[in-house]
Amino acid sequence: MSEEPVSDKKWRNNIYIIIFEADTFLGKVFDVTLLISILLSVVVVMLESVAHLKVAYGNIFNILEWSFTILFTLEYFARLLVIKKPTKYAFSFFGLVDLLSIIPTYLSLFAVGFHSLLVIRSLRLLRVFRIFKLMRFLGEASQLNRALKASRAKIIVFIGVVSISVAILGTLMYLIEGGENGFTSIPRSIYWAIVTLTTVGYGDIAPNTVLGQTIASLVMILGYGIIAVPTGIVTSEIALQKQKEKLNTKACSSCSKEGHDNDAQHCKYCGEAL
Repeated sequence: MSEEPVSDKKWRNNIYIIIFEADTFLGKVFDVTLLISILLSVVVVMLESVAHLKVAYGNIFNILEWSFTILFTLEYFARLLVIKKPTKYAFSFFGLVDLLSIIPTYLSLFAVGFHSLLVIRSLRLLRVFRIFKLMRFLGEASQLNRALKASRAKIIVFIGVVSISVAILGTLMYLIEGGENGFTSIPRSIYWAIVTLTTVGYGDIAPNTVLGQTIASLVMILGYGIIAVPTGIVTSEIALQKQKEKLNTKACSSCSKEGHDNDAQHCKYCGEAL
């Protein structure tokens, strides 16, 4: 099997750097231009949903939409062309979002209603984290994800305790207040307990007896304490999971994943040389 010509490999690598990375001037220009295009296309879709604007500027909206779709289609296939393993990108989060952002326009040729799905393009704005050097927030998100996974057992126990509590409180209020005060069943009374405990307080059901109002007051106060519990659990886990990571915008040419250390020589996801 013959190797890829050096010149062909070079231009693919140059285009790859522009499209997938944001450390170069052209890479930043490409990504900022792409983000502006995405924003404008989402705005067009939203404006088109306004009846009188669609009647007045329907043709203009249609032309703009197809222009954006063709642009994003070319961009999508360019990404597949320059990456070493196209399937890795195609089935990655951004790859699927990029594909879903262009499919609705083509589907609208055969069926009505798909056009509104173009707001999926707003998900592509997540690339802003890479463009403006905000990768540290992705690092924080990774820490939060690890903390949530580490604390899931505690959170499950906490939710179990809360579920039992609202069941008991709801049953108690059903017995105290009764149907004449709106507590017509235990499920409806549990609904009241949940609404009160979470401090939402819709006001559609309210206790009228002194004992019921006393219990309601205790539930409201308990609600503030309960809100703090999961926060404390996750915060403590974040403190345990905290790691100092130095991340950059370098993307793996094989799997397109980012978030590598500045001194990394190989992709930590697939092992490909960076």
